[in-house]
Amino acid sequence: MPRHRTASPATASYWRTCRAERNRAAYFTRKYGITTAELDTMIGEQFGICCICLDAPAEHVDHDHGTGRVRGVLCFSCNAALGQFKDRPDVIRRAAAYVEGNVWKPTLVAPGVYQLPS
Repeated sequence: MPRHRTASPATASYWRTCRAERNRAAYFTRKYGITTAELDTMIGEQFGICCICLDAPAEHVDHDHGTGRVRGVLCFSCNAALGQFKDRPDVIRRAAAYVEGNVWKPTLVAPGVYQLPS
C-alpha cells in the first residue's frame, strides 16, 4: 500500500534542522552583515558571556542603530536594557548614578528648601 502523501519521511527532521541553520546564517548576514563563523568568534572572544553583566550567556547581537556596526554579543537582559535606554550614554550614566544612590539625594539648605545635586 502506498504511503500517504502528507506523511513526512524519516529525514524530515534532518532537513528541518538544515533549513533552520541556513535561515539563521542568512538572518545574521542580512541583518548585521556578519557570518555565523564571525559571530561564533565574537562569542569565543568574550568567553561566551555577556560583555556588560559578565554573568549571563552571550546570545544576542548588539549593534549601533545609527551606523549598524556590530558592537558585541550580549545577554537578553542587557541588550534589552540598552534598547530601552535608546543607546544614549547620558541616560545610561544617569541610570548608573541613580542605582549607586548619587542622584536623588536632596540637601536641605533652608527650612523647606531643598537643593538637588547637579
